[in-house]
Amino acid sequence: MEYTHLGRTGLKVSRLALGTMNFGPQTTEADSHAIMDRAIEHGLNFFDTANVYGWEMGKGITEQIVGRWFAQGGGRREKVVLATKLYGSMSDWPNDTFLSARNIRLACDASLKRLQTDWLDLYQMHHVDRATPWEEIWEAFDVLRTQGKVLYFGSSNFAGWHLARAQEAATKLGMLGLVSEQSLYNLAVRTVELELLPAAQGYGIGVIPWSPLYGGVLGGILRKSNEGRAVGERSVERLAEHRQQVEQYEAFCDELGEHPADVGLAWLLSRPGVTAPIIGPRTAEQLDNSLRALDLVLDDAANDRLDQIWPGPGGTAPEAYAW
Repeated sequence: MEYTHLGRTGLKVSRLALGTMNFGPQTTEADSHAIMDRAIEHGLNFFDTANVYGWEMGKGITEQIVGRWFAQGGGRREKVVLATKLYGSMSDWPNDTFLSARNIRLACDASLKRLQTDWLDLYQMHHVDRATPWEEIWEAFDVLRTQGKVLYFGSSNFAGWHLARAQEAATKLGMLGLVSEQSLYNLAVRTVELELLPAAQGYGIGVIPWSPLYGGVLGGILRKSNEGRAVGERSVERLAEHRQQVEQYEAFCDELGEHPADVGLAWLLSRPGVTAPIIGPRTAEQLDNSLRALDLVLDDAANDRLDQIWPGPGGTAPEAYAW
C-alpha cells in the first residue's frame, strides 16, 4: 500500500480511502466487516463514513456497523484513520441539522457513540452552511479538539472561495483549520479543476475525490450491460448522456489492456493535490480489484488521449475563461 500525508499535516493515509456508504443498504453487516478486515490486510487505513449513511434503513446504521467492527478489538480502531461527517438532518427537529455550535456538539457525541470510539481522526462538514458564521463553527470545533474528541477537520462539497473563507477565519483564531476537502471529481466531472483544486493546493488542503468512477459510468458500464449484469437507474441515465464518450473510453482501455475502473482511479491518483479517491466496494473481491490502480502508471500519451475523450474546463481560473 502507498501512503501520503493528509494535506499539510503529518498524518499518513493510504492512497485509496474506503468508503462505507454501501454498508447496510447494499452490503450486509457480515460482508461489511469482511471488507474492512480485508482493507486492513491490504494496509488500507483510511475509512470514510457519515452520520446520515444508512439512508432508508435508518440514518446512523452505517456508523453502527463500523462501530461494531471496531468493538471486535484486535487493534482495529488503532489501525484506522477514521473520518465521518455532519450536516444532514438526523431528525425532524430544527437543530439536528447543519453546523450550529449546538449541532456540532451533539452530532459529534452521537457519532462517537455509534462508532464505539473515543475520538475521530477527521471530522468533516458534509456541505456548506451559509447561515452559520465561521467564528461559531470554528469555536465549536476548537472545543471538540480541546476535549480530545477530534484531531483534524475537513470539508466536503465546498467551492474554492468557501475554502478561502473557512481557512482565513481559522487562521484569525490561531487554528490549523481545514486539512481536507471531499469533492465530486472524476474523468467525466472535472469542474473542481477550475478553482477548487488550486485553492486547496494553495492552502495545503488535501483533496479526497468522491464518486471517482461516476457511479459506475467509468467502471466498465458497457461491458456490464452487454453481459446482462444489473446497472443502476442513475448510471443508465448518465450513460445515455455520455454514451459516445464512454464507448471511446472503454475502447481505449481495451487498447491499454486495462480495466476501465483501474484507468479511472489511476488517472485520479496522478492528479496534483489529490490525496485519496474514495472507493465504495460492495464485496471484498471488488476491494481487491481496486488495488491494481495503485500500480498503474499512465504515460503522457495516455493522459492526452483521456483529455481528448473527457476534456476538462480548459485550465484553471482565470485563464480558463479570460486571458
